Amino acid sequence: MHAGKKYTFFEFIVWTRRDIYRLTILAIIPTVLYHYCNFTFLSISWVPVALLGTAVSFIISFKNNASYARLWEARQIYGAIINSSRAFGVMVRDYLAVHDKKTDIQTIFYRHFAWLTALRFQLREPRAWENSNDPRNIEYARLYRVSEKIDSLEDSLAGYLSANELKYILSKKNKATQLMALQSAHINKLVAEGILSELQLQSLQNAITSFYDNQGKAERIKNFPYPRHFSSIATIMLNLFVFLVPYGLLNEFNKLGNGTLIEGYSIWLNIPFAILLTWVFNSLDIVGESSTNPFEGSANDVPITNISRTIEIDMRDMLDESDLPSALTPENFILM
Repeated sequence: MHAGKKYTFFEFIVWTRRDIYRLTILAIIPTVLYHYCNFTFLSISWVPVALLGTAVSFIISFKNNASYARLWEARQIYGAIINSSRAFGVMVRDYLAVHDKKTDIQTIFYRHFAWLTALRFQLREPRAWENSNDPRNIEYARLYRVSEKIDSLEDSLAGYLSANELKYILSKKNKATQLMALQSAHINKLVAEGILSELQLQSLQNAITSFYDNQGKAERIKNFPYPRHFSSIATIMLNLFVFLVPYGLLNEFNKLGNGTLIEGYSIWLNIPFAILLTWVFNSLDIVGESSTNPFEGSANDVPITNISRTIEIDMRDMLDESDLPSALTPENFILM
């Protein structure tokens, strides 16, 4: 997540410069052929191009709205995890403190940190449709660190789980799911021992159900991409529009200089204005595309690493621990 005031215009230019190179070539070729080779047949009416541009603007707007909805839902999911974690922590601490079960309290708390860790590692796993391998994103990713792509899951979990639990969890496919199952088994064991009441069990199981619910919602966003047919048609129509714009503007800019000092030269205005127009449409599309996968670890994603650390700090503070982990700070305005 970008934690600064805004992206600068220069950042956008650098981020999209490869597209600018492509758009420049597409604008130069018809202009040069029209002017020097007298290929006037290259000029097409601006009306159909404008109509196509209208259709492209609608479909890009639809895509951007859907992308933002996915991003915002992902943030709401982790907002719910924050609230449920705090409530769960308070219940566990207060229910078990009466029986002086400090070891059980710490075990359940730290297992919850392990669940947060396993979940964020799972959500950072790459998918074929994600954009982390896009050259522009690879380049920008050098400005910040995605811990899930650098650190080992085993090392990250080792500080929260016993050796036996760690070995057990690492043998499982969906580690986050099995960690929450261990929480449920632990709580039911405390009920069987008469330490927790049935009413307390119901409250804690409701919290576990909430964690499973939010995990499932996050996995749905992670594992179900923005529909490929919508994405594909948007890309096809955009590329067609970008290709046709310089041809549609040829005659317009050639006539622009008639009877003026720039007569015969106004055709060259086709290049900068075609680049500007197509860059705007192209940039809107890639901005939307960069938000469709809110867990992949890009600069525009939900900062699940930071949120997980915030929850851990809050819950360890409930245990009156003095050696709390430090809060994560943005790297070059990017917060993971």
